[in-house]
Amino acid sequence: MRRRFSIAWLVVLLSIGCSETTAVSQSPPRECVSASTFADGRVPRLTRHVAVDGSDTAGDGSAPKPFRTLTRAARDAAPGTAIYLHAGTYSGGVLLSQLRGTAAAPIWIAGAPGESRPTIRDGGDALHFVKPRYLVIQDLEIVDAGGNGINIDDGDEVGDGDAARFVVVQRVSIRDAGRRPSGIADCLKLAGVSDVAVLRSTFGRCGDGPGSGAVGVGGVGVHRVTIASNRFEANGYGAVQVKGGSDEVDIIGNVIQDAGWRGVNMGGATGPEFFRPPLASARPNYEAARVRTRANVFIGGEAAAAFTGCVDCEFSHNTVVDPSKWVLRVLQETVSLGSYAFAPASGGVIADNIFYFRRSDLNTGEDINIGAGTAPASFSLARNLWYAHDVPRQSDPRVGAVGAHAGSIVGVDPQFAGTDDFRLRRTSAAVAAGDARFNPPADVEGKCYDSPPSLGAFR
Repeated sequence: MRRRFSIAWLVVLLSIGCSETTAVSQSPPRECVSASTFADGRVPRLTRHVAVDGSDTAGDGSAPKPFRTLTRAARDAAPGTAIYLHAGTYSGGVLLSQLRGTAAAPIWIAGAPGESRPTIRDGGDALHFVKPRYLVIQDLEIVDAGGNGINIDDGDEVGDGDAARFVVVQRVSIRDAGRRPSGIADCLKLAGVSDVAVLRSTFGRCGDGPGSGAVGVGGVGVHRVTIASNRFEANGYGAVQVKGGSDEVDIIGNVIQDAGWRGVNMGGATGPEFFRPPLASARPNYEAARVRTRANVFIGGEAAAAFTGCVDCEFSHNTVVDPSKWVLRVLQETVSLGSYAFAPASGGVIADNIFYFRRSDLNTGEDINIGAGTAPASFSLARNLWYAHDVPRQSDPRVGAVGAHAGSIVGVDPQFAGTDDFRLRRTSAAVAAGDARFNPPADVEGKCYDSPPSLGAFR
């Protein structure tokens, strides 16, 4: 019988530190930061208020006389302005263009401090931001959007890498978006946006099943992105996908449960007109490059992650529990587009992970699925723990043509702290078995890894 986990226990687990019985060292764990942003330490210079009983005609945006809509409050918002939405339910379908703060004075769209989160419901895209700069979106609840929960893009200026930059999305909850889409709709959609941080948020049940192609966080042509300390559950196609020329992406310390076909899709298949930067005929192109998936917990789903036309990408220090078909995939979905050549999925690193699986589920003959047109011999596997908990003697990984192997621990129980607790006991073979060269900034609990680090998502 397959184990079924509730996300609730993970929230509790990750809100506490390692217990005395499961800590991997005698010294107290140090807190580490998985991401810093331009908004850290900044405070608003000016506030505008929005309330369900406000008025766009009689209000002036002050706390006593709030506006009724976010659209009115955002009109002519200057750098340093915080727009506070007070508790209540607001209609989606809000389009805001050219919200531009500065590094010293961002613009905030936020729930009012000290109140329950405001809810934004329905609409096509609940919130759509076009060509923002130094924008912070935080403390909002978004539900039942017909399209994307939040859509942030460059206004289709695919050749302008500065069109949309410097965005923080933090402490938001987006669920049940894209149930009535006319196209692919994600919880959070990013297109042509650079220098982004998506932090401490939850994304659930977006997209109408795996066939919709919807994910929790979807990026097309995104650069210098950090997706850290979030929770993903039951998103139709996967939790995170970055493609269309995306690069320099860090996916760190997330909990990903029942994410559909691909928990993290590093790459994908993108129409030629959507690449940012535009495709070039003088050099090989790629769907994604230098995507680093580190210190995440994956539970269920068909495969934890896929290297799909991804160049020099990394999957390290993750804890993968009970995938239903493969552990990982190496694929090539975009081979050539007319005169445009594409680099194959190549140069991948799979290191310091724990793969805890049921052999009876991974019955395809390969644990790492290798697709045509890839360069699996250029991949390396190092210091991964493989354990088939239903038949430990059949734990040997079936990885086909994947290249160099080193330091695998095979058929040894990782000794999780409990049935639903994937921290390690001190006696685990995974403790101190990792390589400091692959250390993430923080583990899934926000703790610093020991030196040498343990395998998996916990320090």
